[in-house]
Amino acid sequence: MTTMTTTQSLGDVKRQSRNPTNGIGPTEKEQVGQWGRAWEVDWFSLASVIFLLLCAPLIVFYFVMSCDQYQCALSGPLLDLYSGKSSASDIWSRAPSFSWTAAKIYTTWICFQVFLYMCLPDVCHKFLPGYVGGVQDGARTPAGLINKYEVNGLQAWIITHALWFANANYLHWFSPTILFDHWISLLWCANILGYGVATFAMMKAYLFPSNAKDCKFTGNFFYDYMMGIEFNPRIGAWFDFKLFFNGRPGIVAWTLINLSFAAKQQELYGQVTNSMILVNVLQAIYVLDFFWNEAWYLKTIDICHDHFGWYLGWGDCVWLPYLYTLQGLYLVYNPVRLSTANAISVLLLGLVGYYIFRITNHQKDLFRRTDGNCKIWGRKPKYIECSYLSIDGQRHYSKLMISGFWGLARHFNYTGDLMGSLSYCLACGFAHLLPYFYIIYMSILLIHRCIRDEHRCSSKYGKDWSRYTEAVPYRLIPGVF
Repeated sequence: MTTMTTTQSLGDVKRQSRNPTNGIGPTEKEQVGQWGRAWEVDWFSLASVIFLLLCAPLIVFYFVMSCDQYQCALSGPLLDLYSGKSSASDIWSRAPSFSWTAAKIYTTWICFQVFLYMCLPDVCHKFLPGYVGGVQDGARTPAGLINKYEVNGLQAWIITHALWFANANYLHWFSPTILFDHWISLLWCANILGYGVATFAMMKAYLFPSNAKDCKFTGNFFYDYMMGIEFNPRIGAWFDFKLFFNGRPGIVAWTLINLSFAAKQQELYGQVTNSMILVNVLQAIYVLDFFWNEAWYLKTIDICHDHFGWYLGWGDCVWLPYLYTLQGLYLVYNPVRLSTANAISVLLLGLVGYYIFRITNHQKDLFRRTDGNCKIWGRKPKYIECSYLSIDGQRHYSKLMISGFWGLARHFNYTGDLMGSLSYCLACGFAHLLPYFYIIYMSILLIHRCIRDEHRCSSKYGKDWSRYTEAVPYRLIPGVF
């Protein structure tokens, strides 16, 4: 799923291209192993897949239910069950159920985002210096194809939030607390869409794939359902499942959800605390960065290497909007007012983390766009020359930068990402564990991504990758890890 970590750990610079073909056969699997997910499934991977399919929806429900019924105390439900005060059926029955009102809200939301994605040509790039929008090329797929994308996420975010503020202050079509008021009912709607789109993507891969040569079948239903079969499932030329679901339903909603939580805090307590303001501001910076750099996102691991299945489809519909916003939800039930010194410290940590995250990615992007003909920290950057094969049998060349932040650690952008993640959690104080789920999860996710990405790159580049790791020996923290 999306990490809402819009990060790419390795700065490949394409130097040579060939006319793409669509052919791939069994004998070529080893050659293209560096792309996408596995061809075969071991028992541990299968067990992990089944566990996530069964338990991930329950984990999300447990978190939001703990806030709804136990003031966000994660131990509350377990203690009640252990002591006999409540049964599982009691807890379930007290939770809001599916409602047609929530279904109408969610359907309207998805349809509106589809409309913005499909029907509005990007115009922001004409008025915003430095912003890259409009039609952009994606990365090369395993079959050697380069897809086109209409990059208009920033425009969609601006329009959506302009309408939100217009409604809150002038139109009054609905309450600004609408998302909080229907939060668990909306969860069931998000699950329906998440499972529905994952099921449709699997059926599409068998019946009418966008590109049959960019599909991977293991023969294991559960693994293929979760990790996806098609690399870039599309309807028509422009509706790309990956780009839409990775960004629009969840990430556009992220800041709206936080605003709804802030409105609820105002309604309940007559004020919005500085901790809630910090969470809204710091996470809004992250979201805006995603859409400002949406063209760059086309080169990230989500687009370049993940297939589209339940992991991305359900993850972007449910996991991201419900678990990435836990800090705001927690602060509705447990308002925290930080001292001025603590608030400034949290803000500085978040801003420094964002600075490292953004500048690190900017250095890589500048290096890639100029083919290394630029200056990083006032000097011409150093790099390792690498080569790899695509499915069409052609050899391509890349450069892996070893200067600037990329000379300090191979994934230093992740380091900044983790600093920002920690700041969101620290804004909530230390009374409960629930707000800290985000930093725990992001640490596991990004370390796993480091390992997974490096395994892929080792297969892709071979001895060239060994030269790179010798030049940059640390992954995240220079001198430590």
